[in-house]
Amino acid sequence: VQVAESGGGLVQSGGSLRLSCAASGFTWAYYGIGWFRQAPGKEREGVGCVKLNDDSTYYTDSMRGRFTISADRAKNTVYLQMDSLRPEDTAVYYCAAVRTGHRGCPSMVSYEYEYWGQGAQVTVSS
Repeated sequence: VQVAESGGGLVQSGGSLRLSCAASGFTWAYYGIGWFRQAPGKEREGVGCVKLNDDSTYYTDSMRGRFTISADRAKNTVYLQMDSLRPEDTAVYYCAAVRTGHRGCPSMVSYEYEYWGQGAQVTVSS
């Protein structure tokens, strides 16, 4: 199983950015993909996740509204659309895969996710 993020970069406050998570090596319908982020000096926190069998999405309360997760089965890719970005959104963003069932999406407990990408830096300037 492999997942890899792309699309990070520098954006001005109020702007938008879309991250991609290319996923491979597993049966699509049996897995979920979660998005997490970690800012300097802070703990990793969950953004949200998608269950790939039915594209149902879940978000942590603080992320709901400005972040949107979607999945494209044909491209084996999950996206994180981020709008109205703020400087406090600056972080390394990770996608992670988990075989759903008794753990993982909708749970956003990071240790339940088995396979992680290398992370994508997102920097929001004020």
